[in-house]
Amino acid sequence: MKSPDKLAVVTGGTKGIGLEFSRRLTRMGYRVVATFRSDEDAANQAAKEMKKGLSVIRSDVSDPDDVARLADLVRTGHGTPEVLVNNAGLNIDRPVLEISDTDWRQVLDTNLSGPFYMTRAFAPHMIEAGGGSIVNIGATTAIRPRLNGANYCSSKAGLLHLTKCLAMELAPSIRVNCLIPGMIDTEEMRTRYRVAEPEYRNALLDEIPQRRIGSTEEMADALEFLVGAGASYVTGQKLIVDGGQFMW
Repeated sequence: MKSPDKLAVVTGGTKGIGLEFSRRLTRMGYRVVATFRSDEDAANQAAKEMKKGLSVIRSDVSDPDDVARLADLVRTGHGTPEVLVNNAGLNIDRPVLEISDTDWRQVLDTNLSGPFYMTRAFAPHMIEAGGGSIVNIGATTAIRPRLNGANYCSSKAGLLHLTKCLAMELAPSIRVNCLIPGMIDTEEMRTRYRVAEPEYRNALLDEIPQRRIGSTEEMADALEFLVGAGASYVTGQKLIVDGGQFMW
């Protein structure tokens, strides 16, 4: 059943998993504002694909002033969102002793401060309008670290705890949850894990009980659950969609 012309905001919503989130929300009847930081061609293509259901706005979630500008643009041009998906993320891998101050700040500012800035900017108006749902997109490395990712892992670990704090403070009006993807079929995942090469693909599949890589559509299924009425008693939780790879 479609929602009656409600608004959703998806950061990083014009590529990869974020684009699939935007698609799903439009199919659910939401008008969607999707943000992007640099790839204008991808943003324009997404807007063309979804026609009137999607509006795209360039925004840098790591900049609190730019987030405030975005919130004003959304409120004046589109209204108050019922759903906020904090999906925008940045990954800069380096060995820990080679991570520069800039590498550290950019990743933390995007992955951890960004969701905080977005929530701070939009939540007061969401509460005023009757509440809603916020979904932060996490990572399995928030729980299990990996080499050369101290900045990324730390940012996602912080996001898990931020999710819980927001859920406590914004209740009962706004539910806040963290959606965590496992191995999902995106361009970045295919490149990072070299899944086109049988040796690497088989080694990866050996770690996943379901013996397959997940789809962006399955991530959107989980998002649809978290923002829907079926999750009305779910807040402050993490939902891991990973084919049983980690079972945390």
